[in-house]
Amino acid sequence: MLNEREAESCYLGQFIPLHYHHNMLMDSNRMQAFKAAIKHVVFPGAKVLELGGGTGVLSWFAAQQAEKVWCVEFNPDMVHEAKRLLAQNTHGDKVEVIHADAFEYLPPEPVDVVICEMIHVAMLREKLLEVIENFKQRYLEKFGGPLPIFMPEAIIMAVQPMQQEYDFEGYNAPIVQFQETNAIYATSLQLAEPAVYSVIDFTAPIDLIISWEGSFTMVTDGKLNALRFITKNILSVLQQQNSTIDWLNHYMVLPLPSALQVKAGDIIDVNFRYRGGASIASLQSALQAVIRQPESLRTSDEALFA
Repeated sequence: MLNEREAESCYLGQFIPLHYHHNMLMDSNRMQAFKAAIKHVVFPGAKVLELGGGTGVLSWFAAQQAEKVWCVEFNPDMVHEAKRLLAQNTHGDKVEVIHADAFEYLPPEPVDVVICEMIHVAMLREKLLEVIENFKQRYLEKFGGPLPIFMPEAIIMAVQPMQQEYDFEGYNAPIVQFQETNAIYATSLQLAEPAVYSVIDFTAPIDLIISWEGSFTMVTDGKLNALRFITKNILSVLQQQNSTIDWLNHYMVLPLPSALQVKAGDIIDVNFRYRGGASIASLQSALQAVIRQPESLRTSDEALFA
């Protein structure tokens, strides 16, 4: 019988179906970004650990230069699949696929790089934050410092007010939507510029509770009925070039509990709070957006009750 955390893991995405992993292999933005970042970070002779290896492709990228790669995967079907695929690729023999829980596994010796692509937009569903923070504590207890380089090195998250069309052939269905980052959607209207609400640096302690209170000034009239969440993964920092290798998750558009009719110049106060790795529904239920009352009106109301 599964314990509570294992049951939640199955629900939240750790047991992703095989066909979904193949879709990730066909995502050229993801593949090219990780390939470039791994090539930059992994030096000849390095020891590398991947937590949540899936098909093993990121471990294989690392094996092109690394001396040894440990690829940890919890799903037994994917363990079998990764072993099968790695056996068909040059340098795949450098990768040892291990059936283990990323929350518990430690390599037999210190490593130089840790890759963990348990990444979902807004840091929901997948357990990246908790896995890495847990790993850092156990690694230091076993090996002492320094910690290895983590990939991604940092994550930047932003949110944006939207007018989103939810009419499907006459059927009104406000549901979560995922959007390509390089596509223009006629059914989506940006009501204000995005605002950064969280920056996660994996070299620092990680707070699993993510919360934000902020405001937006509307740049156009419209119906504010959704918030778009944007997640930029800083896979590697290129210090000499003063640049980064990044990967953007698909945008996630979440409907608000109730729509607000807004005009250009209106100030909207937004707040939410959720736990990294929790369900999408937990964030959606926490979303709040209100039109800020003008100062002159607040002053008048206060005078009435003085």
